[in-house]
Amino acid sequence: MSAEIVQLVEQAGPYLSAAVGAYGAAVFSRAEDAVVDAAADATASLGQRILRAVWHRRDDQDRTALETAVREAAEEPDDEDAVGALRQQIKRALREDAELVREVAGLLPAQGGVTVNVSGTRAIGAQHIGLAVSGDNATIHPPQQ
Repeated sequence: MSAEIVQLVEQAGPYLSAAVGAYGAAVFSRAEDAVVDAAADATASLGQRILRAVWHRRDDQDRTALETAVREAAEEPDDEDAVGALRQQIKRALREDAELVREVAGLLPAQGGVTVNVSGTRAIGAQHIGLAVSGDNATIHPPQQ
């Protein structure tokens, strides 16, 4: 198996997990233009787009296997075997379709970049930070010399 496919599946993993966790087996039928739940849904939405891209390129038998893997991963999110079966379905599809590899790679954020999703009142997002305070009446004391 090519290292590129392994790397794509590794990079897509958190998005796939978010989509399966958020939508379960409905990931294929949920409307893409549905109202999204701020930043948290952005991750699940990307996972949904990846799963749909794979699903649309599969034949009926492979679609059924993919749907089963998604359903089982949604029902047992802590079961490594169920999650692994879904990853295996994605890998198989990528190995068989070079155009799908390019499509999925185009959906994923560029490697080496930073993506920070922040939502909620007084939420803080930063790549490099020494000290961050969020809340009312916070008191910061400098270190004793």
